[in-house]
Amino acid sequence: MQAIGIDIGGTNIKGVLVNGNGALLQEMQCKTNGKETSGWKKAVADMLQRLRQKATGENIPVGLSAPGLASHNNDCIKLMPGRLEGLEHFIWTDYLQTPTWVLNDAHAALMAEATFGAGKGYRHIVLLTLGTGVGGGIMINGVLHQGLLNRAGHLGHITLNADSDICDVTRMPASLEDAIGDCTIERRSFGKFTSTRELVQAYKEGDTIASYVWLHAVQRLAVALCSFINTLSPEIIILGGGIAQAGDYLFKPLDHFMDIFEWRHSGIRTPVVQAVFDEYSGAAGAAGFALHKTLPH
Repeated sequence: MQAIGIDIGGTNIKGVLVNGNGALLQEMQCKTNGKETSGWKKAVADMLQRLRQKATGENIPVGLSAPGLASHNNDCIKLMPGRLEGLEHFIWTDYLQTPTWVLNDAHAALMAEATFGAGKGYRHIVLLTLGTGVGGGIMINGVLHQGLLNRAGHLGHITLNADSDICDVTRMPASLEDAIGDCTIERRSFGKFTSTRELVQAYKEGDTIASYVWLHAVQRLAVALCSFINTLSPEIIILGGGIAQAGDYLFKPLDHFMDIFEWRHSGIRTPVVQAVFDEYSGAAGAAGFALHKTLPH
């Protein structure tokens, strides 16, 4: 079985044709140019047509991921204020003339890993995307948990200190997103660093301030992950996004902090692993979501 996934971002539109094992048979991308609504919508339709030409078989399932909250029946993005004008309430099935399953981009990243990647074979999964902000997704009993308003999975917006006077974009004080996201790196590093990539490079070189700021953030991430373990009891936690590309410089200190804070009932520890998918995670996850929606289970 093959499926098509398209991911609409603020900068690029990415599309993939995948098979049932998650192999990316075709990859495509083009600029979004978000100010021209009719232009990027047509670009999605054109990309779908080109991917269909590469596919074998008929009735290929189609999924689409984008920022924002999806509708309760996953036929559109219901809430995405301030970006990609024309995206909200736009029914892609009508426009593309084919059944199209729509979901949030962080949820799509989870579906990519659950269907084809590091989470394949697991039924209870937590995924975090660590980048400019912190997104996430939750899978329970093999099903993407979307919750009321399809809002579930905004794991970056938990609080790590209810007494803080600094609130994030959702008005949550001292959120995980503010603790490790690129959006706050200058403030957290006393103005010394402008990106986590720069911070981690300085940490590798033994810079004192970089070491303090980075390990402080990793400690807070560990506390958040242990809170998710206590709440959701996942079989595996997957970390994706640009910050997860730090590799061992993230996962080794994270392991040490998890050793301190994780409640390991019966001696069982929850594995925390790096995501397999990166650039095309949204598109691959959209394809995986379409497969989940169309194939019998």
